[in-house]
Amino acid sequence: MSVHQQTAASPFIRACRNEPVPHTPVWFMRQAGRSLPEYLKVREGIPMLESCMRPELVTEITLQPVRRHKVDAAVYYSDIVVPLKAIGLDLDIKPGVGPVVADPIRTRQDLDRLRALDPSDVPYVTEAVGLLTAELGQTPLIGFAGAPFTLASYLVEGGPSRNHERTKALMYGDPELWHDLLDKLADITAAFLKVQIEAGASAVQLFDSWVGALSPADYRRYVLPSSAKVFRAVAGHGVPRIHFGVGTGELLGLMGEAGADVVGVDWRVPLDEAARRVGPGKALQGNLDPAVLFAPTTAVESKTREVLSAAAQSATGHIFNLGHGVLPTTPPDALTRLVDFVHRTTQAI
Repeated sequence: MSVHQQTAASPFIRACRNEPVPHTPVWFMRQAGRSLPEYLKVREGIPMLESCMRPELVTEITLQPVRRHKVDAAVYYSDIVVPLKAIGLDLDIKPGVGPVVADPIRTRQDLDRLRALDPSDVPYVTEAVGLLTAELGQTPLIGFAGAPFTLASYLVEGGPSRNHERTKALMYGDPELWHDLLDKLADITAAFLKVQIEAGASAVQLFDSWVGALSPADYRRYVLPSSAKVFRAVAGHGVPRIHFGVGTGELLGLMGEAGADVVGVDWRVPLDEAARRVGPGKALQGNLDPAVLFAPTTAVESKTREVLSAAAQSATGHIFNLGHGVLPTTPPDALTRLVDFVHRTTQAI
């Protein structure tokens, strides 16, 4: 039996496919690390990118939240810039800053540095996914990658940006170069996802962290073609595809149109309204505000009921998640209690 057959009956995969579930499945973005003391211990003294290239360490970090929180899916521990580093770009992840690119990509000549990604560039990914699927059994592993727009923003800006001035200047000022840049990044992203799927990942998520900075018209013109290309490229593998962005309430319909099976929703839009915007046939993922976890347990449960109620009104498939990643100072026990609460509450529905 293949890994994908093993996990097909899991609540997470069933929810992705809009099939009946015994309880609402739960996983958290950034669950692999950040808030866990055991993560901080094994990562001590190891730079972020290096930690992503050690298969046994990746395996341990990915498994930690599954052991502690009893979540319904593991998410592969990595970073969105790993494939860019793998093809030879000079970049690093600086603590407290994020990805920093030594030589930003801003001209047509710079595109030559974006070569195709080959599986041999990331052997540590194949090895780690193999180790993980052997350990996880029927618990699905979610592979992930950064979406072309968000990767382009890092590459053009040279690092994180609040307003994406250089990114938008290139996008509006040289649309042909912009489309060529995103097209290359779509190929790199698709190749990175394929490596994870072929090694055993049961689902994939495309993170478009910064795309909420765009209007719907700009998203359709400048981003949708490349995101759709990524989803088309992995469609033949038959695993659920999730699309998530931050601040994307006005883009939800277009994100669904890009081709994902599941649309992730941040905390700013209730799930019943999100379902209306996305349209029929798509499962939804989300969407508790990560900051709610700092409130007393009774308040967390009350807000969680609101999410579950909104999902029950309209979403044909629902995966419970936060509306963004786990915040670094989140009390780990709050996450464990939340998983248990969602499981108990939805089993009774």
